[in-house]
Amino acid sequence: MDLAYLRAHPEHLPTFLTHQRIRETPVAGGDVCAASRLTLDDGHSVFAKTWPAQRAGRPVPEGFFAAEAAGLRWLREAGAVAVPEVVVALPELLALDWVEPGEPTPEAAERFGRELAALHRAGAPAFGAEWAGFVGALPQDNTPDDGPWPAWFARRRLLPYLRMSVDSGALTAAEAALVEQVVERVGELGGDEPPARVHGDLWPGNVLWGADGRAWLVDPAAHGGHRETDLAQLALFGGPPHRERIMAAYREAWPLADGWRERVPLHQLHLLLVHTALFGAAYRDAVGAAARDTLRGAGRATVER
Repeated sequence: MDLAYLRAHPEHLPTFLTHQRIRETPVAGGDVCAASRLTLDDGHSVFAKTWPAQRAGRPVPEGFFAAEAAGLRWLREAGAVAVPEVVVALPELLALDWVEPGEPTPEAAERFGRELAALHRAGAPAFGAEWAGFVGALPQDNTPDDGPWPAWFARRRLLPYLRMSVDSGALTAAEAALVEQVVERVGELGGDEPPARVHGDLWPGNVLWGADGRAWLVDPAAHGGHRETDLAQLALFGGPPHRERIMAAYREAWPLADGWRERVPLHQLHLLLVHTALFGAAYRDAVGAAARDTLRGAGRATVER
């Protein structure tokens, strides 16, 4: 099987894998899917994601890989930031062009900042998307919505994962009460903007630094959202290398609205709630801290007004 054959007959890939007709090398990373590098007969490589066999009794959710493929294509259509091309999108697996890893450099970081701004500027027709979404292994409500952004964000991005986290016991009543206060006061922080074209799960692990000197976006939960959400998520878990260069280049290309620093914990709260819903109480303190910081920011914004 070479790349031309694979593009023409993507449905044959599972059979070739089952019968070990393609060289497959495991790739580290990812908490949801199993990943591997597939080397084809013509020397080309593709990156493949499959639903792990160890998730016995939990079949791949309907539309899971289709949602990621739709998001990748939509981000790629903007022609702004580097996004791998979708080669195969089947119900049970996804295969993308292989991106040769490289080292992050200040120059690549600055380019990424400018390109991320261009991606966001490409915009979206509404908050949400035209396809059913996922973030990690969890469903994400992408029902198109005209906003305004604060109400949409509370309704579609905070409350669903708060409920999941409380139901699973990952959050106590105290943390839940803090998040509920955030939901009630989300409009006080301002920042309402038209929907941007966002990655939606842009923690630093979903930025792949390529050997070509570019930063590539992978594993999206793409939708029309707020551009500050991508930027705030990028600061989580230690942030990427040269984050200051990324932010400076971004803000030079497209300045951020007043009060964006106070809104960082609010935008981070979405992904932190996803983490408590997926991985449990290990992220409980982070959720509580982000909610308290958001409420302090809302208080300052009210005083300033």
